[in-house]
Amino acid sequence: MGDPVRLEDKFATFSEQWAPRIVARYEGHEVRIARLEGEFGWHSHDHDELFLILAGELDIELREGKPGERTVTLREGELFVVPRDTEHQPVARKGEVKALLLDPAESPNTGDAATATQAVDA
Repeated sequence: MGDPVRLEDKFATFSEQWAPRIVARYEGHEVRIARLEGEFGWHSHDHDELFLILAGELDIELREGKPGERTVTLREGELFVVPRDTEHQPVARKGEVKALLLDPAESPNTGDAATATQAVDA
């Protein structure tokens, strides 16, 4: 049995943007935290991706296969699940965002292992 995880302590261990840190593992998934600022770039995954905003404001731009795009704005305490195979681009326009992400273990943050920043333990 593990110990409780204090997220602020984990955030204090790194300053890199868009470089996820694994804080727990659950049922074949990784609970990751990340500091986000600016644009990440368009990508998609072969799985759903959960974003929970702990601090700041994040826009998730979506291409949903129909004309036009949609933007979902998430504020502190809000979460959103990007459905599998949905092209999306997270953008932190108003300064740094602290986010918690839930992804299958070892899944690349860009949807492509060749371009991904590998999540590492915090």
